[in-house]
Amino acid sequence: MVGMRDVAKHAGVSLSTVSLVVNHSGYVSDDMRSRVEEAMTSLNYVPNELARNLYRGRTNLVGVIVPTVRHPFFAALIAALQGALAERGLHTMLCSTVDANQSEVDCIDMLRRHMMDGLIMAAHTEHEPVYWTSINRPIVAVDRYLGAGIPAVGSNHDYGGQLVAEHLIATGARHVVSVGGPRSQFIDYGGGMGTTFPTVHLHAALEGLLDEAGIQYDYVEAGEVSELVHQRDVAQHVFDNYPDADAIVGSDYIAAYVVQSALQRGLRIPDDVQIVAYDGTGMADLAGVRLTCVRQNFAALAERIVTRLMQACETADGKLDADQVGVIDMSDRDTASPHDVAEAMDRVPVTFHQGDSTRQCAPAAM
Repeated sequence: MVGMRDVAKHAGVSLSTVSLVVNHSGYVSDDMRSRVEEAMTSLNYVPNELARNLYRGRTNLVGVIVPTVRHPFFAALIAALQGALAERGLHTMLCSTVDANQSEVDCIDMLRRHMMDGLIMAAHTEHEPVYWTSINRPIVAVDRYLGAGIPAVGSNHDYGGQLVAEHLIATGARHVVSVGGPRSQFIDYGGGMGTTFPTVHLHAALEGLLDEAGIQYDYVEAGEVSELVHQRDVAQHVFDNYPDADAIVGSDYIAAYVVQSALQRGLRIPDDVQIVAYDGTGMADLAGVRLTCVRQNFAALAERIVTRLMQACETADGKLDADQVGVIDMSDRDTASPHDVAEAMDRVPVTFHQGDSTRQCAPAAM
């Protein structure tokens, strides 16, 4: 096996010169660099990536924790993250906690032992903020608050809820049922005064605006995002328990099953029931009816997440200053409200896309 010593001998230079060329560090004259590169090509020398990473103190590996890759949202997010990381020469290590029956602790242990450069946390956690802040390594939270100094990035779910509510109000909805995750994951920080899961604001904004408009609203729990079979069954549950519901809101995955259930019952979409999907993944176009949806910008989300991670990698303890966008500094957990968390997050805009599953808004009066 050809090593750097062989390259140095072939090029007639010192071992340290070859090391500088291979690791792209220090000054080497153009003549010396050319001789080394020609020797490497002639000998078919392939640099030892592990040794190079040890030399630079980097692994070029980033961990991504999600609950499952089977859910369309996480599949789309992972694809976008892999692209954003690859553009920076970084590789993705996936930790799918449910699919692989693997604890987030396993991935975090690798981070602690410097087996990866940073971590993107996009799964629900029951660990207290002190656990996350004590890791002292680069971490970015996705759609949740982990702890002071840890950057948090997510979509603007407040605005997403507003977009859905305004459309359903304008199209004459009378009874809206929203389907989402377990409420226990919404308000679970600081004795109910805060949240690690800011997507609660989608449902809060939706409920608040519908209530103001005098429209009946109900919330149905669909279980964990990894419980896909249960989420399918919820579509039937909604129609069985809320027969007068004329508008249903849920993730792309749930909305697709709602379409199937509605058609099986002979309901006309959107005349009898309107359906709004939230996420805007490819699933929204495969439901049999082109779904009206609020679309999350996965490319922008991934770019923002990776940018924050790169910034954290430049610090000694992996944390960013509280005055930077997306950094939440709430040392007093008893006063950290869900609104504070959502407002402090680095929020990416969402957009509304009219499909065939909701009625068209009436034109404004002249």
